[in-house]
Amino acid sequence: MNKVLATLIAGLFATSAFAQTAATTTTSTTTVGVTTPATKEVVKAHHEAVKDVAKAQEKEAKVAAKADEKEIKAVAKAVETKAEAKSKALKKHADARENVAEADPEDRMKAEAKAEKKMAEANLTAEKKMIKADAKAEKVAVESAKDKAIAAAKTAEVKAEANADIKKAAAK
Repeated sequence: MNKVLATLIAGLFATSAFAQTAATTTTSTTTVGVTTPATKEVVKAHHEAVKDVAKAQEKEAKVAAKADEKEIKAVAKAVETKAEAKSKALKKHADARENVAEADPEDRMKAEAKAEKKMAEANLTAEKKMIKADAKAEKVAVESAKDKAIAAAKTAEVKAEANADIKKAAAK
């Protein structure tokens, strides 16, 4: 957000400085990358272009911040889900060991086999939950990257349109 504010303020100063010197110069390089003669129409088009580009950059920053926030929440949820799954598995392990310890000496082998099976099932269940949690977090990360890319493309489109408007104004 600080970068966006800095860009907006720099654009404001650049625009005001450009507007003050436009009457005395014959050509001008705009902040959006186009060199044109400094006429009243060009100055007006440049001013509009700077405003449009600043708005687009602000929207892009908001989309990026929102996407980052979603991604952070998804990762935190995945970590929490994984910890829960591991905790449940460890509890089942402890229960199984307790059952083995309580078993009669002649039934101990059966109890150990049953406990190992119970622990293996608990491990499988925990692994599945962990994998699903990671997959959800990755899906959110991909969606965030998509949203950011679309926002950047929209900003680039606004910049191109702004350059075209400035050139159109210069051609008049």
